[in-house]
Order: sequence, then C-alpha cells, then structure tokens
Amino acid sequence: MNVAVHIFNVLIFFLGESLSEPSNKKFPENFKFGVATAAYQIEGGWADDGKGVSVWDQFAHTYPDRVANGDNGDVACDSYHRYLEDVEMLANMGVNHYRFSLSWPRILPTGYTNQINEAGVTYYKNLISALKENGIEPFITLYHGDLPQTLQDIGGWPNPLLADIFAEFARTAFSLFGDDVKNWTTINEPKQTCITGYGLGNSAPGAPASGIGEYDCMHTLLRAHAKAYHIYDEEFRATQNGRVSIVLDTAWFEPASDSEDDIEAAERALQFEHGWCAHPVYHPDGNYPQVMIDRIAERSQKEGFSKSRLPEFSAEEVDYIRGTFDFLSLNTYTTNLAKWTTDHEIGTPGYYADLSVSTYQDPSWNGSAWIKVVPWGLRKLLNWIDQTYDHPEIVITENGYADDGRLDDPDRINYYAEYLTAVLESIYEDGLNVTAYTAWSLMDNFEWTSGYTIKFGLYQVDFENPNRTRTIKSSADYYKNVIANKCLVDTCEE
Repeated sequence: MNVAVHIFNVLIFFLGESLSEPSNKKFPENFKFGVATAAYQIEGGWADDGKGVSVWDQFAHTYPDRVANGDNGDVACDSYHRYLEDVEMLANMGVNHYRFSLSWPRILPTGYTNQINEAGVTYYKNLISALKENGIEPFITLYHGDLPQTLQDIGGWPNPLLADIFAEFARTAFSLFGDDVKNWTTINEPKQTCITGYGLGNSAPGAPASGIGEYDCMHTLLRAHAKAYHIYDEEFRATQNGRVSIVLDTAWFEPASDSEDDIEAAERALQFEHGWCAHPVYHPDGNYPQVMIDRIAERSQKEGFSKSRLPEFSAEEVDYIRGTFDFLSLNTYTTNLAKWTTDHEIGTPGYYADLSVSTYQDPSWNGSAWIKVVPWGLRKLLNWIDQTYDHPEIVITENGYADDGRLDDPDRINYYAEYLTAVLESIYEDGLNVTAYTAWSLMDNFEWTSGYTIKFGLYQVDFENPNRTRTIKSSADYYKNVIANKCLVDTCEE
C-alpha cells in the first residue's frame, strides 16, 4: 500500500465514514502538479537591497489595526534570504511547477523602468536557476497585490495610465527572465484587488470609492493585462515559446432552491464574480457580461449619475482584450449558495448592491473559516467555465485549505483527496481539458488582512523563530505521493 493511501485510510478512521472514496482513475501522463506562493506573502526583506515600498508595506505599517494582530510581511517566511530552503521543499515533493510572483518594487523600486534594481533581478534569476536545476518549471505571476507605492501616489489602478506603466514592467520581466520561463500570468485575482482595495477599501491600498473605484480599477487592469499579452505575443513568443494568461478567482454559486429566482441569482453571481473579469478576455463576444452592463447602468441612472458607473470599452478595446490568453487560469476554494433578493435600495453605490444576491454556506458542510469542503461545486464550476468560454484549457492555479497550522493535518488531506477527485471526474466523465493543479500553498505565510492567524501551507513555518524554520506536514507527504504516482488510491486504472 502506498503512503498516500495509508494516510487516507487513517484519515477515514479519525473522521468517520463521511468521506467519499477518492477516484481510482490515474491522472493523465501530461497532467502537471504544482504549488503556489506570492511575493509579499513569503519574501520578507521588505526594505533590503534597494527594494521600493509597496502598497502592502505602506498599508500594514500605517494601519496595523486593519490586519489581524497587527501582523505584516516585513519578514514573513524570509524567502528572500531562504529561497534555497523553499526549492529544497519543492524538490522533496517532486512538483512539476512552482507558481510564484515577482515583487514589482523589488525589480523597479520607483515603479517605472527608469531604475532597475539589480539585486532584485539577481534574486529572481537565482531562484529560477535553482528551480530549473531541480527539474521544476517556474510559473511566474507578474502582479500579485504589491503595487509600488509610488504608483498608488498617482491614483493606483483606477488611474488609466497604469495600464501602460504595467505593460513596461511586463516587457522588462519578459526580457530579463523569459528565456527560462515558459508559463506567465499577468495579474492575480484582479477582482480582489479592485473590490477590497478600491471599492470597500478594507485591504491595501485602503482607498475606498464604493461603486466607482472597483469598476475603474478593473477597467485599467484588463487593459494592462491585454497590453502585456500583446507585448509577449509580438515581441517574445517567437523566441521564448512561452504562454500567457490572467489569473481569475471565483467560488461556485449553487442556487439555494430550484426556484427560477434562485437559479437566476446564482448565474448572476457567477457573472459578477467571475464573468466581470473573464468575459472580456475569454468569452468569444468579449466585453463585460450583459447582466452587469444592464444592471449597473439602470442603477446608476436611478442614483442620479449621468452615465453608468461601469466604464465602457470601445469596440476597438473589446477586440484588443478579447482572446488575450493561451490557457484559462482559475483560483477556486469553495462553494456558496445563492438566493435571489429584492434589489438593494437605491442609495450608496456599491458592487454588492449592484449584484443584489444573498450568498451563504450550508451549515452542514464541513470545513473551516470560509472554506467549506464541497468538491461537487468544483466540478460544476469547471463545467460552467468549459461551456461558457468555449472549452478552453483550464489550469487550476490555486486551491487549498486553511487550518491552524498543525503538522498532522487530516482535514487538508481530505480536502485535496476530494477536490482532486472532482478534477479527475471533470476530465474523464465530463471530457474537460483540465491540465494542471496548483495547491495553495507551499508553506504557511502572511494571509493578507488575516495576518498569520490562518495557515494554508503544506509546510509549517515557525514565525516565532528568527530562522523561520520549515517543517513538513502530513499533507505534504500525501501530496508528494499523489504527484509521484499520479494516483489517489493504491491501484489506479490507467
């Protein structure tokens, strides 16, 4: 019996018979497994060797009361100094790829290309080299939340000028690292950046402009992504032979009942939560989802605005953004129930008022915090994406489970077993083109406004120890064996 199956059997003993048996299908030979991190969440070295200040540096230092326990990423996992330990952990698990992000202000301290920080460039070149030496493909995200503060000082992402500034950063990164990197994503979870940073303002940079800021932010981010894609396509693809996408996140939204109202509410939630960023890039028609265009225009008019709060793309912009992907990247963690509600009263504008859907989770679902273990939701989401966006290749770029950081973590093992089963079912029973799975996260890290209070890692990090000691968890052993055998059980069907 392989170790993965032994661990799963022990898990069933401790958690009872509620667990479903994992699939006995073997993953396709070309299926890839990896893990993910992000620069601000692990690197530390926040002011080392010429790095500029990011919006998260500024936010965590200025508003410590807005982050759990006043935590920040000044040191985090100290990966800036301990990246070789990270590579050793990756090699031990046998992952095919490692998804990490570049710190924009570590490479361009001013945010602009007038000053390139050679120490930052050397750090990433050394990391990439160490990965390649261990047979691990670097999978780089250009932007994962840490905008240079200098660019926030001119308005941040709602300022349309940032599309061109980001495009120059992307060109610089492709030039510096592209010979050794074949998988790129431009922007991670633009929805989260826009809603929490510029709509609600409860996350960095903490610039609330509810009902306006989040839409202006997304408008710029989508243009920024498209510019970066076209730069790669026109200037680098022929020689570097890589691929480019944008990373979008969503939960699955299940109708709370079989009523027409709740079915409509669930679809509307998917269009607002995923389609808002996905439709312009992945849908054959391009542009924002029609339900968003119509609802926000109607509500804006009732609120007294002279035009819709949702910016409008020109026909040329729709064409320019549409199709700017080589695969579809998906971050997803859980499922919500969606219930139709009477439209929010006209008053203070806001994204959630425009959405006007009540979402919640079934109290009978197992899980922790906001992550409930609902693997059938993942399968439904993958099918919805396949049907909505004309059968793209789907790469799962984040999926994982949060707990308190314990070394013996059967709940995380269960989560992986059940969600990977859903992936296998989507491949073999539904015929979907899902080609890779990326676990969040390699190790416990700084989880944004939750600080270090929740842990997603396959490795534990001792944040009280100046050495930031890493210790392997049971889930890492489980994942290691899944990767080695491409199998969730003792004997898999070919």
